[in-house]
Amino acid sequence: MNAKSDLRLIFPLWLGGNLPAYEFGADMLAWLAPETSSPVVRVPVAPVSQTFEIENGIRARGEILTELDSARRLIQQHDPDRMAVIGGDCLADLEPFAWLSQKWGDGFGILWIDTHPDVMTPAEYENAHAHVLGALMGSGDPDLVQRVSNPVPASKVFIAGIHGENDYEQRFLKKHKIRTASPEQVQSSQTGIKEWIKQENITHLAIHFDLDVLDYHKFRAVMFARTDSDAPSWDGVAKGKLELEDVLRIVGEAEEVADIVGLGITEHLPWDAINLRNALTKLPLFRS
Repeated sequence: MNAKSDLRLIFPLWLGGNLPAYEFGADMLAWLAPETSSPVVRVPVAPVSQTFEIENGIRARGEILTELDSARRLIQQHDPDRMAVIGGDCLADLEPFAWLSQKWGDGFGILWIDTHPDVMTPAEYENAHAHVLGALMGSGDPDLVQRVSNPVPASKVFIAGIHGENDYEQRFLKKHKIRTASPEQVQSSQTGIKEWIKQENITHLAIHFDLDVLDYHKFRAVMFARTDSDAPSWDGVAKGKLELEDVLRIVGEAEEVADIVGLGITEHLPWDAINLRNALTKLPLFRS
């Protein structure tokens, strides 16, 4: 495919997860990413110094919708056939994947590589990064759902690496009969991803890769490796169990049978770099 039809979108959205560190994580990920001949654009986001209240069930609803509008305008200007998305929190993939669904129609599917299904609504959780996959399927908050002109059928959604779902998530997955693969199935190469792609006649696939699907004991740049005094308790929250090699393998399997037209990488939180950056501001000759 002509490289001019590709776009690399840097969207350091942090308000969907209500964590300013997501912006730094996205910008660092953009710096780490291999160079590209495709256009590269960055979506402007709110300054991390601002604070936002919950608006009708979603924290910072108004600002989030403004930033999603900005992402949509940039995508429309470039009219890409394929997109690499370097995201802050998971909500960064909403507009890109909605665009790709409209672009590719019935042959489009989503492989969601994530510890969590991201299908909640404001009734369950106020941070919108947990709503994004549901919205892409046409379910959830109207302000998010209306952005998806071609909702993705549940049969064309596969979640890999998921475990420990809460009661609402379990009901949603069961109701919609969404195909899933546990970390153990991924690691034993028993996901059935290739068979799913063939059965559903998926020709063009978008892949969402939330880094928190990785085992934080082995890959520390994720939410659950946070150790500062403000770190919340993670009791009862499912934590990633995969390794980078596991993710590379299932992406490779999918690529054998479908054209990968979207790849979003989200929730990069390089705590060691963040802690070092903060320490540098306190050292002589580095202080402002």
